[in-house]
Amino acid sequence: MSDRLNLLDLTREEMVDFFKEIDEKPFRAPQVFKWLHQFVADDFEQMTNISKALKVKLSEICDIKGPEIISEQLSDDGTIKWALKNGDGQAIETVFIPDGERGTLCISSQVGCALDCSFCSTAQQGFNRNLSTAEIVGQVWLAARRIGALRTTGKRRISNVVFMGMGEPLLNYDAVVKACDILLDDFGYGLSKRRVTISTSGVVPGLNKLIDKADVALALSLHAPNNELRDELVPINKKYPIEVLLPSVKQYLDDSKASKKVTIEYVMLRGVNDTAAHARELCRLLKDIPCKINLIPFNPFPQTQYQTSTQKDIDKFGDIMIKKGFVVVTRRTRGDDIDAACGQLVGQVNDRTRREERKLRKMEKIEVKTLH
Repeated sequence: MSDRLNLLDLTREEMVDFFKEIDEKPFRAPQVFKWLHQFVADDFEQMTNISKALKVKLSEICDIKGPEIISEQLSDDGTIKWALKNGDGQAIETVFIPDGERGTLCISSQVGCALDCSFCSTAQQGFNRNLSTAEIVGQVWLAARRIGALRTTGKRRISNVVFMGMGEPLLNYDAVVKACDILLDDFGYGLSKRRVTISTSGVVPGLNKLIDKADVALALSLHAPNNELRDELVPINKKYPIEVLLPSVKQYLDDSKASKKVTIEYVMLRGVNDTAAHARELCRLLKDIPCKINLIPFNPFPQTQYQTSTQKDIDKFGDIMIKKGFVVVTRRTRGDDIDAACGQLVGQVNDRTRREERKLRKMEKIEVKTLH
């Protein structure tokens, strides 16, 4: 086991403390921190404003080590999905969704996921372990190296970072909070609080203490308007039911400067949670919660029991909520052709099975068009 320190694991404050420990001037720490995250340097020799002696010292005891790319896939719509390997060989996936000259990076916080949501492909992989701060931030660092960093291009290609990849962020609380610190740091990636989003399925203890450590935007994977259905779709609801969860969400919003509205994520499952009755029940449930509703067409994966709601039912569901005064957005599926869409991320995949599944779905769409 190496004793070398991966500098991607340190916040700026931790790096200052580390420089003091190695008898270096503290003001050098922010300089190195900037090289790591704004110039996405991977070699101390690239750091032109630090001395040769310091470069040698750092190279002897430290690493700048991001994840290794296993594969890079480009979608027809410009979405990029990276399968990444960490030091122990465990694989994760990270997705960049472009929007003009900017875009959103969807990052993972765990290898796999322990929550076992029945409609999510990631959950079928099971849970392996938490990611370190370096492994979380390393996804942003590597993506910036691939598509362009602010200091090297003059453009902020990664304008938003969302913890909506593999894993439940609040079950890896400490590493995620540290990662947010680096993302928000003006010497780091310099993102605003509103541009970093933590999505949770409802880990109430983590949510209750998050506001004091990382005031960022909040998304809630709700997916059902009542406990009975949510117990089936999102099993953690049995531990933290809706009547416990929503007051914690409201308290977070009351205390937050970044997140005055929670984004409610709601995957549309045909005949399961997509009826007019469900929409009306959801309106009643959320009437006192400042929120916007994100309706997500279900993205099928092999062996799933669920089907995507029809566009007619999605539109009807949304119209009911809009008439009650809610802001409703139907998410446009991005990266579906490379399995980079919501709920499709897995670290280890059977590529042949998934290619065949995509081909089958495309054939089904062609057949439907022909019938009409």
